[in-house]
Amino acid sequence: MTKDVEGHLLIIGGAEDKEGECTILKRFVKLAGGRKAVIAVITAATEAQDSVGEQYRALFSHLQAGEVRVLHVVNRGQANDGSTIEAVRSATGIYFTGGDQLRITSIVGGTALDDELKKSCRRGAVIAGTSAGASAMSDAMIIGGMGEREPKRSIVRMAPGLGLIQQAVIDQHFAQRGRIGRLLGAIAQNPYILGIGIDEDTAVEVDMAGVFKVVGSGSVTVLDGRSISISDISETSSDQPLALADVRLHVLPAGYMFDLTTRRPVSPPEEEE
Repeated sequence: MTKDVEGHLLIIGGAEDKEGECTILKRFVKLAGGRKAVIAVITAATEAQDSVGEQYRALFSHLQAGEVRVLHVVNRGQANDGSTIEAVRSATGIYFTGGDQLRITSIVGGTALDDELKKSCRRGAVIAGTSAGASAMSDAMIIGGMGEREPKRSIVRMAPGLGLIQQAVIDQHFAQRGRIGRLLGAIAQNPYILGIGIDEDTAVEVDMAGVFKVVGSGSVTVLDGRSISISDISETSSDQPLALADVRLHVLPAGYMFDLTTRRPVSPPEEEE
């Protein structure tokens, strides 16, 4: 996030609890204003827009959000339409559902909606995304690749994201789908960016200062490639295992924080006795 941003991002690793405590979804509604929240659910990522949209409308209404709007943005024309822009402009919370992150960026990228998302965040809105909606938030975006494999050049495919969080790449369903190999492949290609792997039912809440806090039942894995001393990604064939040395790794459960500027974790504050 840039320094002039006043809102929050809530980046969710997918499969967030929708039936129990709903910790992450409750946090989103609270950040959006609780009973005064005006939430816009954007279903661009999914082909099942009606059913997914209605599911989240019911969820956020059950969690006592003030107003819930479902925006079916299926093409770039709708992403430039004045009614879509106004619905986002007046929202205090914007939520991207899961599906295919390339659908989001190919429909939204470079449109009036794309521009309005950044303006909304600067005005103080919270923008959330789950699964594909999470991947699309970073400026570098993973669009495919195999999990549960050793790092290889061919293991990950990347494209530009929406750039709501910068110098980072997000991967989701992280531990559940064994995606550390493909996230290592991503930062081997781009050592200056942070790799952020978010487990299911887990989120990072990013504030205006560029510090994120982990929320939910799982963990967040952060890979920092700036200190890489050995990498043969430019020398190996696409199917050969990579050599990587001195990658810095952090695993952070709920309550822990991470400063995206200093690239250092922050322990949770001690509870008063």
